[in-house]
Amino acid sequence: MKRLNAQHASLSDPIRMAMGYAQDGIERKRLAAALRRVYDDPANTANPNAKQKSDEEIEREEKLLENGMADATMRRGSFIVDIKRKSNLSYPSEVFARYDDASLVAEAMVRLGTDVVFINVDYTSYGGDISELKSSIKAVREVNDNVAVVMKDIVVDEIQLGIAKEAGADGIILIASVLGPALENFLNTATVIGLETIVECHTYNEVQAALDGLAQNIMVSNRDRITGELVPDQAIKLAGMFPGSGGPIVTIAGGGISTTDEMKKLLAVGYDGVVVGKTVMGSARAPEFIRAVRDRTMLPAEFSQWGLDDVEFDMDGNVMQGPKKDVPSSDDDDAFL
Repeated sequence: MKRLNAQHASLSDPIRMAMGYAQDGIERKRLAAALRRVYDDPANTANPNAKQKSDEEIEREEKLLENGMADATMRRGSFIVDIKRKSNLSYPSEVFARYDDASLVAEAMVRLGTDVVFINVDYTSYGGDISELKSSIKAVREVNDNVAVVMKDIVVDEIQLGIAKEAGADGIILIASVLGPALENFLNTATVIGLETIVECHTYNEVQAALDGLAQNIMVSNRDRITGELVPDQAIKLAGMFPGSGGPIVTIAGGGISTTDEMKKLLAVGYDGVVVGKTVMGSARAPEFIRAVRDRTMLPAEFSQWGLDDVEFDMDGNVMQGPKKDVPSSDDDDAFL
């Protein structure tokens, strides 16, 4: 960090300039909108192309409001891909993807339907660099201007926020266990310069610190950054700390996800999206994982304890037909009810 700060010490340096000016006007914020799939939802009032509601729909909403169920609407999950060649923090000495430039992978993932792309820029830990962030932003913008690109790094200095901003990233990841009491200052600085953030948490106290710092986007990771240990159900255990469906906090979960069933479980308990990295890097299963999230809708999080986990719905809210474990049917033992 000392060398990096020295390289960008001049007041005319573009990174210092990116950090030195408060956000001018209203910039487009892609990250939260992408995590909630605003532009894919014709019923979302945040979508500038939202369809006009019919009198019947308005009457139905009024009845739901009278019965205290105004928020009981179907949800859409988002898929976030964590693009990296390796992860020395989680899988030491293992290289699980080989590609010339992260932008090639980012473009392919976006064409498959990915909502948000994480680009790792730490070469030692993840095998990436800042040039790949810039090329990935350019590639993603040409494919889909609604997809958000997030810089992923082990952020310890505010100059890294300037690097992300100057590169054109939509957001940056802040790790609660790394920043500790400095987290709120980093959140404030990012807000001032117009950079969205995702706060990565693992424990109850870290989530509480993110909430206290008014973080809008929170990622609960099953991976403990301090010990490197994977706690498979950690995100499930902490899901109850957040407001219900459509609340003010956008929540995502990740860390060691290796099956589509694990993704569905996280979405069912209320998370807005799931982050998958190693499992889809260099794997032909990437389309399967993306479709498993994007080609269905979910019941409101408030229904997660009703024993309806085996029922899945298509984008129109109809019960999906297809293979499902342990759900008997008169016609097919492996079909949905």
